[in-house]
Amino acid sequence: MKTSAAVLRTTTTDRPYSDTRPLSVEELTLDAPGPGELLVAIRAAGVCHSDLSVVTGQRVRPLPMALGHEAAGLVQAVGEGVTDVVLGDHVVLVFVPGCGECAWCRTNQPALCATGAAANGAGELMGGGQRLHAADGTTVKHHLGVSAFAEYAVVHRSSAVVIDRDVPFDVAAVLGCAMLTGVGAVFHTADVAAGDSVTVLGLGGVGQAVVLGAVARGASPVVAVDPVPAKQQLALELGATHACGPDEAEALLTSLNDGGSRWVFEAAGVPAVMERAFTLTGRGGTNVCVGLPAPDAKVTFPALAFAGESKTVTGSYMGSSVPQLDIPMLIQRWRDGLLPVERLVSAILPLEAVNDAFEELAAGRAVRQLIHPGADWESTR
Repeated sequence: MKTSAAVLRTTTTDRPYSDTRPLSVEELTLDAPGPGELLVAIRAAGVCHSDLSVVTGQRVRPLPMALGHEAAGLVQAVGEGVTDVVLGDHVVLVFVPGCGECAWCRTNQPALCATGAAANGAGELMGGGQRLHAADGTTVKHHLGVSAFAEYAVVHRSSAVVIDRDVPFDVAAVLGCAMLTGVGAVFHTADVAAGDSVTVLGLGGVGQAVVLGAVARGASPVVAVDPVPAKQQLALELGATHACGPDEAEALLTSLNDGGSRWVFEAAGVPAVMERAFTLTGRGGTNVCVGLPAPDAKVTFPALAFAGESKTVTGSYMGSSVPQLDIPMLIQRWRDGLLPVERLVSAILPLEAVNDAFEELAAGRAVRQLIHPGADWESTR
């Protein structure tokens, strides 16, 4: 079948938008789903900084590649051997497929699945190879097993979580990356308790999800830090007790927490911000690194702080989540009014405006923009 998709053929380290606009919306041929796979009509796809990192070359991926990894859609066809998904099911797509057999999957850590990571790095699906083909016959790589900036996608069964059909696609899409990563870091990696002090550095989609998770856990105070005033204001509206720019953070935390927070979440993926997060972590506290820096980036921490102040640094990938369990949990908390996911959505755009969406993201003006790939994108708001 044919599908329109946003394809990246050349990366750039410069602002790739107003001049080069590197993503091209192309008509591709999409193979039918093979054994263990699904065909999904994409209804909403989030524009995430992980996509931007591929565009700029910060995250090295094989090209050409059809981008997009945070999405929700409608199952259109089911491959051989899939018995627990039916036509018409609504699904959230997740960016690490799990093999179910490696040491990480067996210990309930599917975000660290070795087979899934290898497939993602090669731009392949879990079953091997690609299902997308350009007009000249060349194959187009898959982004994180999803490639959601497209009308249709073929994904491995483990990349999809079936959800209730009454959940709006615009809510469901954000669950697959921003909420799994941000809320999961609070609930699972840190296991924040009521009354714990929390600081969040970087208030994009993932950072705001951390704020939502901290508020849902009853943390206090919750301090949101970002140079963009509009993002600070959104964090306050989501329940943060305080918000400020980076230059004011240290003085504010000193006045609130006597020297730092119990938990400091870094959601920018920038080495200087990671180091700053460690500085803002209080004695006996933990700095949780959620953002994705460049592979060759290095950070420096004062060695004495580990033994001398009992500080800890820990990583969190996909929020240490188990998508098949955690996405239903997130939906229930959304239903209960504890996770107003829709507040994160900055704009809804057609597929043809995908370069505009990346320009807004790179400029720091957007939290979570959604792409509606179908021609009827306006009617699915």
